[in-house]
This record gives sequence, structure tokens and C-alpha cells, in this order.
Amino acid sequence: MGSAGRREQSIWSDQDHGIVFDGKKEHKRYFLRLGKEIVTGLELTGYQRCDGKVMASESMWTQTLASWSEQVIGWLEQASWQSLRHFSTFFDSRVLIGQKNLLAKVKVTTFCYLENHRQLYNRFIDNFDFIRKGTNIFGKLLTEQSGPMSGRVPIKTTTILPYVNAMRLLALHHQESRASTLQRMQELKTKYTFLQEYEAIYHQLMEFRFVHTKAAENYDAVHYIPLHQLSKDDKKELKQFMKSGSELFQLAKEAIETECSKW
Repeated sequence: MGSAGRREQSIWSDQDHGIVFDGKKEHKRYFLRLGKEIVTGLELTGYQRCDGKVMASESMWTQTLASWSEQVIGWLEQASWQSLRHFSTFFDSRVLIGQKNLLAKVKVTTFCYLENHRQLYNRFIDNFDFIRKGTNIFGKLLTEQSGPMSGRVPIKTTTILPYVNAMRLLALHHQESRASTLQRMQELKTKYTFLQEYEAIYHQLMEFRFVHTKAAENYDAVHYIPLHQLSKDDKKELKQFMKSGSELFQLAKEAIETECSKW
């Protein structure tokens, strides 16, 4: 799940994973034990544990097929800020190993529920519609002011997430189960021609991020770019990525609101 689910992880990545199994609830003890082995193994190879405990070793993220479907519907019914965050994490998922139809069935359950509760799209918009400002009123890039990341630009929250959130919205609306932001763009650009432009921009953004974060010393640092590392042209390009991401989210939001108004 998460950035790895979307195939967008950086050179450093934490763990975001779970297990869907087709069996009885009493089998869960086995799969949780398996999840703990997975967590330990990944940690030994350099993937740090998820601070939010989104891992197969946790009961919430290892469930039977039936329990997963119930849990996802429960998140949507609750429709709180946190439950929709859990749902978003789940939705940006793909199968690494096992029967792909198990995850697909849970996502189909999601689409069926949303088909009958379309008012939830407004909740999704509110939940995703948080874009951290990357520049001040004078157009200068904003950096962290204190702590270990002081003097660095938070590229994940200011620049990347608007693209991710925009495409998650459109994917949910059109029952597109693939997790990758770029795959979502490729699949939906016939419906939204503006996505052709943003597909190319997102490719460029991913390349930009790699170039400027490949020397990051740990997982926390990989989400930030030292301001002093950027040339004048780099800064100009980063600002444009921020502007384009904000524009894309607004276009996605308007498209969903327009289509919802016709129901």
C-alpha cells in the first residue's frame, strides 16, 4: 500500500502492507504470525517499520476476505477524517504475491457501496483537499523552520500529494482499481483530456524528485530537498510542479462536483 502500492516509492521507503486471506477467522493467528515475520525480514533489508503501524503484523491490516469487506464498508460509513485516511491507504494497494482476485473483490465491494452512497465523494474531496503551501505570498519556496529538516522543502506534502489525491478521487469515481498515479492517468485520460498534459508533468516530477533526493541519508530525509541544493532553474521548476499539482486537484474536484450534481 502507500507509495509502494502506487509504484512511486523513493530510494528509501517504509513498510505499508497487509494480508487478505480467504479462510476462517481462526486462521488469522497464523497470518498475523506470518505478518510479523514479513515485518522483521523487511526491516533487516532496510525497510523501516511504519510509524502508523500499517503492516501485516497488525490486526487491522490482516483480515479474512469477508472481514476486509466489512472493515472497508465500516470506514466509509464512519466517514471520519481518520477512517477515510485508512480507506485511502487501503485503496492505493496492489498485490505482491498471492491471488489477485482477493484484493479485487474487496475493491469491488467498495465500488458497489459508493455507487449507492454517492454523497461520500464530497467527504473524499474535503479529506483530500489539503495542500500544504509550498511558497509564500512573495513566491519564495517555504522550508521547514526548525528540527532536523530545517532549511529543506517538504516535496512530498507540497508537491507530490496533490497529484496523488487528484487521481485517487477520479479513480474512485470511475471504479479504476489500479493503484499507480500514472496508470490512473493513462486509463482515465480518454475521459479527461486534460490528464494528457499532467501525465507528462508527473513523469518529470518523479525524475526531479529522484535527482534531488538520491543522496538522502534516511527515510525521513527522502521527503525533503535542501533548498541550498537547488539552482535558480531548479527552484523555478519546483514551483511550477507545485502550481500544476494544485491545478490538477482543482480540475479533478470540479469534475467530480459537476458529475455528482447530475445524479
